[in-house]
Amino acid sequence: MLRATEIVVAGDCQPPAADVVCLDYDHRTRRRIALRCAGGLEFLLDLARPQVLRAGDGLRLEDGRFVGVEAASEPLLEIACASPRALARVAWHLGNRHLAAEIDTHAILIREDHVIADMARGLGATVRRVERAFSPEGGAYAGASHHHHHHGHGRNGDG
Repeated sequence: MLRATEIVVAGDCQPPAADVVCLDYDHRTRRRIALRCAGGLEFLLDLARPQVLRAGDGLRLEDGRFVGVEAASEPLLEIACASPRALARVAWHLGNRHLAAEIDTHAILIREDHVIADMARGLGATVRRVERAFSPEGGAYAGASHHHHHHGHGRNGDG
C-alpha cells in the first residue's frame, strides 16, 4: 500500500493536492492508519511518531504526490460562563479530568459528554451542543512547534 511518512505543515510550500482526506480529531492524532481520500485515493499514514495533523496541513506520499488534510466537523459542547473567573474555574475542573479542550476567548469546547455537561452546568456554565472541527490545546509538554507530540497512554495502539 502507498505510504505517507511526511507532514507538510500548513503555510509551508505545498504542491497542489492530488486528493484530500477529511479527518476528525481522533484520526488527526494517529501515527499509523489506513486512510481513504474524498476522491478515492487510499494510503497508509505511517509517521515515525504521533503528531497532530491540523487543517491545511498536507501529507507527502512516497510516490511524490501530496494529500491535503481537512478537519471534519464533530459533535462538541461549547461551555460558556458569565465571567472570566467562572470560565477559569470550569477550565480547572476540565483540566483536572485531563479532558482535551479547545480554549476560545469566551468559551471552552470539549467533546460531547453528558456527565461533563452536567458538571459544567452545576458550576454555573451554559452548555450548548455545536458541530464543528475540534482543535484542542496540545498540552503542557507539547513543545513550541506547530505539531504537538501526543503524550497519551498507548491510546489506539499507536503509542
